[in-house]
Amino acid sequence: MAPTAWYAFSPDELVAIGLSLKVATAAALGSLPLGIAIAWLLARRRFPGKALLDALVHLPLVLPPVVVGYALLVMLGGNGPVGLWLERTFGISLAFRWTGAALASALMGFPLMVRTIRLSIENVDRRLEQAAATLGAGPWRVFLTITLPLAWPGVVAGAVLAFAKALGEFGATITFVSNIPGETQTMSSAIYGLLQVPGGEAGIWRLALVAVAISLAALLASEWLVRRQRGDRDA
Repeated sequence: MAPTAWYAFSPDELVAIGLSLKVATAAALGSLPLGIAIAWLLARRRFPGKALLDALVHLPLVLPPVVVGYALLVMLGGNGPVGLWLERTFGISLAFRWTGAALASALMGFPLMVRTIRLSIENVDRRLEQAAATLGAGPWRVFLTITLPLAWPGVVAGAVLAFAKALGEFGATITFVSNIPGETQTMSSAIYGLLQVPGGEAGIWRLALVAVAISLAALLASEWLVRRQRGDRDA
């Protein structure tokens, strides 16, 4: 039998790549509405506890990912207070499921999303919002017709950054949902598993190259969108 080419992906590797894309997409799109709301709140409103909210949003950036994963496991695991309630009330189980991986990844990428969208909203000329309000537009209409369309490139850039972060997340996901092939084994956890297998170097390189290619494309797209919003023609 001829030896397998180094670039030939195994079925398990293809499943891991597909699951990574699924988890990262769900994480980015699922957290986007909340990310827009919090970014707008931080950019356009003054209220008691604003600094605390900002710090809590950015907390996953400075915490070890394992701590975040463990906190999710304690709270949302089968015996956790929230997890037990979700299971009994709605039949929803997040621990050791791909949906749990999406949640953990969304939490880790949320700060990048909020920061990017917030900066985008802050770049919107407030005089345009004020002019719309003067003409009788309510807050929701001003947001939907003025703020959001003008900040849209930054919103997409924030979602793309969150997608890229979720694609490479490892510590929080493996702590919360473990490394179950076909269910929670993303590219990162598959690479970790291959590190324990003799002769797994080829698989590691294959998955690593795919991860680098997708993440690089996402980062370039995010940068292009931010530059477009700023009107930088040198992108």
